[in-house]
Amino acid sequence: MAEVLEKYISRYFKGNERLPKQRLVESIKKDFPSWSDNTINMYLSKLKKQGVINAPSRGVYEVDRFSPFQPNISTTLKRIFNKVKREFPYITFCIWDTVWLNDFMRHQPFKHYVVMEVEKDASESVFTFLTETTRNVFFNPGEEIFDRYINNQDEVIIVKNMVSESPLIEKEKIIIPALEKLLVDMLIDTALFSAQQNEKEFIMRSVVGKYTLNELKMRRYAVRRNREREIDELINISLAK
Repeated sequence: MAEVLEKYISRYFKGNERLPKQRLVESIKKDFPSWSDNTINMYLSKLKKQGVINAPSRGVYEVDRFSPFQPNISTTLKRIFNKVKREFPYITFCIWDTVWLNDFMRHQPFKHYVVMEVEKDASESVFTFLTETTRNVFFNPGEEIFDRYINNQDEVIIVKNMVSESPLIEKEKIIIPALEKLLVDMLIDTALFSAQQNEKEFIMRSVVGKYTLNELKMRRYAVRRNREREIDELINISLAK
């Protein structure tokens, strides 16, 4: 039945980019008076998972006009991810490449790094495992390590402790960070995101112009990282005309 509702969605949003949930539910009940609130909530949840609609903030829906964040997952990333997954099948971790942020920037960094974020209790074990077969692997590097060692290398793997309840997504059976997570982390991990520090506002505007951000998800993660005020400022700047 969610497929039936999908055919009506564009009509409900006609002339509106966003709708309060209450107004959307009222419109649905006019066409499907026998549906209960629980039934409607279930179908809306399915459409949200399918990317038909998006909930950018609490109690608000919008038609998902933009494509979801779908970065290129290189053969190298897949190889490293699957290698760790085979050795540590039960831990939570994700992998990504800093080159993914280049699409949102004016000035292109010369360097990029493969980053693996691992739940804290297992991160050192993963680091040790990777160093057995791979060169230039660094564990939770700070600014001094970046300056003295990492910035002089061409191929680097960085293993970091993952913040609990980090927003993650799956693509091609590879777990990667959600775009909302990367934007919040950019405000905090200034050594890793040094190339992006002077372009934070431009990056946020670029992201908003290409993708639909889940503001609620981003704010929840920002609260966990104590950066709610900063992320709110970036969001407001990106929406300013």
